[in-house]
Amino acid sequence: MTRILLLILCLGFVAACESGGGDVLQSGSGDGTDGGTDGDGGTDEQPITSDRGTPELPPGTSNPTPNSQIVRREDRDEETGGGYATNIQYLNDQGQDEFFVDNIAFDGNNVYTRGDPVTGVAQLGSFAVYEGAETTEDPVTGATLRTFTYRAIYGRSTNGATEFAIVRSGSYVDYGFGGFVYQRNGIDDNGDEVRLVLPEEGDASYTGDYAGIRVFTGRGGLEYVDGDAEMIVDFKDFNDGNRGVALFVNNRRLYDINGTEITRAYLDALGRGDEADDGSSTRSLIQDTDADGNPVLPTIRPVISPDDADSNGEIAGNIFEVAEFDNGEVIESGEGTYYAIMSGEDAGEIVGVLVMTGNDPRFDDDTTYQETGGFIVYRR
Repeated sequence: MTRILLLILCLGFVAACESGGGDVLQSGSGDGTDGGTDGDGGTDEQPITSDRGTPELPPGTSNPTPNSQIVRREDRDEETGGGYATNIQYLNDQGQDEFFVDNIAFDGNNVYTRGDPVTGVAQLGSFAVYEGAETTEDPVTGATLRTFTYRAIYGRSTNGATEFAIVRSGSYVDYGFGGFVYQRNGIDDNGDEVRLVLPEEGDASYTGDYAGIRVFTGRGGLEYVDGDAEMIVDFKDFNDGNRGVALFVNNRRLYDINGTEITRAYLDALGRGDEADDGSSTRSLIQDTDADGNPVLPTIRPVISPDDADSNGEIAGNIFEVAEFDNGEVIESGEGTYYAIMSGEDAGEIVGVLVMTGNDPRFDDDTTYQETGGFIVYRR
């Protein structure tokens, strides 16, 4: 499997990655030896097989229970390059605020540092942003070498019960290598065991932050997106029948790699339609705004279907984004899948990741985007 590099200095160069180990978001040594766990402390790299409906859960914990740690990582995809990032560890045992990411070629020494809030992006909502090193050194000659563009987003819940990380690259003319991991931890920040106690009645609403990274096919580059996530759960049907779970992501705003907002330019391109004889547009995009009047991307909406959730608190479902116009026309501007895990007494919080793709309206060719976003929502 190969990925095509965007960087001019590497024109014609082809990069290939070897397979790696597991993933767990915990403070580690940074030597790549910490593997994924199955909740019992053992390394667990077996894909998931189950009788649940489509979509299937990502690989990770093979024998989940409501009272165990559950770790899920992006499935390895030789076509897109997803799932190649492994051993993703947040390092803060000495106050360094760094990430270690293994199995990704040309990202320096595998250590990602916090983004610069002045020249780049350090924070998206309540989630932190990290950057791969821009250069590395040849250990033999001492020569300085350029690296590729890698970024990571890390989210951790307020009590440390759940967390996620996303790694993507902007140095390829297709999606490039990367990966994600999300999990319910075994121990929270207070040192207490993390368990899930599912309610047996009633409905609940959850709200929280959302942040993601966009990469592309047909061009290079990388963009950020943030917004608000909301989930609605019908606990009465967490049984052998239909399970009611719905995810919405609202108020999404788009930024370039330096943190400059580009939402309006994107929406202008999305709303561009056929012209009438007098040169005027035949339609106008119906644009939403947030509470402060900022233009926002169309809402991500759920596809409601049976078997979206199970008694371990794991959720997987399909999502889509539609653009609506004043002439009644509706186009699908994105589609994908989300995955999530519930945690806590009365299922107090949910962590998850979504991956959505669609055509990029700013370009006339077959350029597509891939948006990978993470969210942590709390019952309100």
